[in-house]
Amino acid sequence: MGIVRKIHHVAYRCRDARQTVEWYRKYLDMDFVLAIAEDRVPSTKEPDPYMHVFIDAGGGNILAFFELPTKPAMGRDPNTPAWTQHIAFEVDSMERLHEVRARLVADGIEVIGPIDHTIFKSIYFHDPSGHRLELAFDTGTAEMARRLDEVKWAMLDEWARTKKAPQHAAWMHELEFTG
Repeated sequence: MGIVRKIHHVAYRCRDARQTVEWYRKYLDMDFVLAIAEDRVPSTKEPDPYMHVFIDAGGGNILAFFELPTKPAMGRDPNTPAWTQHIAFEVDSMERLHEVRARLVADGIEVIGPIDHTIFKSIYFHDPSGHRLELAFDTGTAEMARRLDEVKWAMLDEWARTKKAPQHAAWMHELEFTG
């Protein structure tokens, strides 16, 4: 085992802590596990009130959010495409994926997908703070995983040299996987 045992938590900013907790409970069945509020930032000693909420994302994974009422409105890196930064959660079945999709759509939340990524299928949507989320159901086989494992370093090396998409796993984009 490496140095890190697991991710303790991943923290993002939110517009409204209560709204965030309630939204993740309603749509993703995540439990609210902890709230920490301070008037001073422990690591920097900066006087700045905040609410820090922690949500159980399953499997020992904690998703956390900061509401920062004294800071300017949230923004995003204008040089990074909106589709790039997202949080992807695994679900246990296609039925669950479709169930959550239906719940979101029924409440007027735009959903993209399901998208077939060959080794998983997923949907994309945004939380109330604008964070892009993905729900994914794994559909890959052991043979697919083996083939991808065999080429990962060659793909990375080629990318590092050329900055062009290597074709080592082009089979993933064929209509039907044979192998």
